[in-house]
Amino acid sequence: MEERVKVGTLDHPHCLSSKNLEDFLASEESGDLELEITPVNTLEQAIESLKEGELDLLAMPARLLHGKQIKLLEAGCQVLGARTPRRPARFLVSENRIWYQPKGAIILCDDKIIRRQLKRARRGLRLLSSRAYASIHEIEDRPDSEDDIARWMETLRRNGDIDGFVTSREVFNSIHCSSRRTVLGIDPEEREGDRYLPVPYADLVVLIGRSGFPRKLIQDISELEGETVWWTQDNLIGGLSESELDRVAILVRHRQVGAIMRQAEEFFDLTMESVFHDPEGETETTEVHVEIRMEFLSDDGMQTVSVERLVPLSNLENSVIALAKDWERMLTTASSPIPEQRSRQGLLPAKDPWIDLEK
Repeated sequence: MEERVKVGTLDHPHCLSSKNLEDFLASEESGDLELEITPVNTLEQAIESLKEGELDLLAMPARLLHGKQIKLLEAGCQVLGARTPRRPARFLVSENRIWYQPKGAIILCDDKIIRRQLKRARRGLRLLSSRAYASIHEIEDRPDSEDDIARWMETLRRNGDIDGFVTSREVFNSIHCSSRRTVLGIDPEEREGDRYLPVPYADLVVLIGRSGFPRKLIQDISELEGETVWWTQDNLIGGLSESELDRVAILVRHRQVGAIMRQAEEFFDLTMESVFHDPEGETETTEVHVEIRMEFLSDDGMQTVSVERLVPLSNLENSVIALAKDWERMLTTASSPIPEQRSRQGLLPAKDPWIDLEK
């Protein structure tokens, strides 16, 4: 028996909820489920349609929901599920990889945290937002939409005005660009290689419905890993302001023990290997684990506050609560001035905070 579910989709250029659901329907996972997909223009319009019963569900980028969950609760709606992020990493569109860029190369990137990660990886580059570049060069016709901005930056790159720019895979595909690009990878190719954690809520689609909506009607659409990613990020960064959110990078994903062990062997990580082995060398557990990585970078990319956890899925809630407390403690310590201290060598002068959280 086919089930028909009316789903509204709210898209963002960096996260296309409609395409996510279309890919789901084209897969075998959809089974007999039938979705009636209707695009909506605003969150307010979608909430009203949910209240009136015109829609059963709303699929939307989690980033657009940040700071607006009170609207959902007031309307009697809530997040019921989520889709697993498939392509959270950003692209560097350039003829050269980041390490082979000429000194003083101009790279445009509108994600503040990615600019800081690039500064950390390679010194001597000019990393600017597209708005800052337009202001410096007195360009008044800078586009407004993400797709048009990417086309404009690609034109600048082809004309030799800039050396490259950073965008998402969705935007890159939408402008039908065939230029050379490099993935700013989450997993480095070698143990000491560069790692670029994603921006918050990267490629994460949440499913919103009325409170009490039958769980069985969305259990095929929603995915356990997606729900884990949403719940974890919502609890760790859901209370941040927009300016604070722009300075944080975060990765949450499921990891199989076998994949973790293979990576540990490849990188000669004896500590990680020993975690899952008993004294006889046998693997103690096959339970799915959740990898959580979060970092805050200074404006110049020189200082990084980061935290990493690998926890069993069954213990996720307690682990995230403890992680949130550790994170707050780390930020407080790193951003506090160091008072004068007496030592055997004499009086050590006071020092400024190691990192400035306001920049």
